[in-house]
Amino acid sequence: MSQLTEELVLDSLRQIIDPDLRKDIVTLGFVRDLKIDGGDVSFRIVLTTPACPVKEEMEADADRIVSGLEGVTNVKVTMDAEVPQGRGVANNVAIQGVKNIIAVSSGKGGVGKSTVAVNLAVALAQNGAKVGLMDADVYGPNVPLMLGAGFDQPPVFNGQLIPLQAHGVRMISMAVLVPRDKPMVLRGPMLHGVVRQFLTDVNWGELDYLIVDMPPGTGDVQLSLAQLVPVQGAVIVTTPQEVSLSDVRRSVKMFEQVHVPVLGVVENMSYFIAPDTGNRYDIFGKGGGQKLADEYGLNLLGEVPLGLEVREGGDTGVPVVVGSPDSPQAAAFLKIAEEVARQVSIEAMKPELTIVSRA
Repeated sequence: MSQLTEELVLDSLRQIIDPDLRKDIVTLGFVRDLKIDGGDVSFRIVLTTPACPVKEEMEADADRIVSGLEGVTNVKVTMDAEVPQGRGVANNVAIQGVKNIIAVSSGKGGVGKSTVAVNLAVALAQNGAKVGLMDADVYGPNVPLMLGAGFDQPPVFNGQLIPLQAHGVRMISMAVLVPRDKPMVLRGPMLHGVVRQFLTDVNWGELDYLIVDMPPGTGDVQLSLAQLVPVQGAVIVTTPQEVSLSDVRRSVKMFEQVHVPVLGVVENMSYFIAPDTGNRYDIFGKGGGQKLADEYGLNLLGEVPLGLEVREGGDTGVPVVVGSPDSPQAAAFLKIAEEVARQVSIEAMKPELTIVSRA
């Protein structure tokens, strides 16, 4: 009878391969706190995202494999997650306590970018992540309304703003710092200052993900964000029609120029299912998001169908993933959150990228 050892257990667990990182969970350091007490074996599997879509499958495989070892009478597998620190860019300074910054961007307005940012943030928080949401769309700051965070001025502690909170997400926006009817008349240097203040003068605390709702287009805010902090990746929001896709192509190229990886494409307002007949209508065309993803070798993170639930959730401050969790729209946003978390983990495990100036 062979003796049950830690080495034997770990060797058996090498059969389990992370499908994204393509290495076994022992080599990746996912197996922690292994204990053997007679025939009782317990350990933790610490994944890189709480939104891992194969978490249950991995747990079942680990239980089955270790239970099959000679001498094992009981197995306790605890699934956990620690979001890795983003690899970033070496010449940018990270925000203290913030592991990953994700920009949500679009080539043009009116495609539902803020809706995607809000529901992505809330979906990640529902999965157990610590999430912040920075409303950098300074000309149209709608996030406080859509998130249901209110418009009270945030408190100040030790010279830093304390974010407002709703649905488990910490949020800051120009809309809570100035009167609601005051026009946002800001030029380039002022925009840079606003972005810097939101990044450095806000006490974000410990965050796994800071979602940044960007203004539409390819302007000063996008450049300032890329210059000031290491952005882990960008999520590009589009609608299926060609007029949206042509603008999105500029966004993809802009992020390439500032060395920000594009995590993937979200196709919003993808189609409409008539509630009375169940028929599908491609109101804004069909397949545009997939076409863009194929053209640039990007991931199609998900397709969000049209629905009254999304509009109502944005107007009432109850995002659709909270207010209508069983809707097709909520299911799409939850899938998008899983895909974004996957891509962030893949990017975070890559070597650090150093940008060398050619000037």
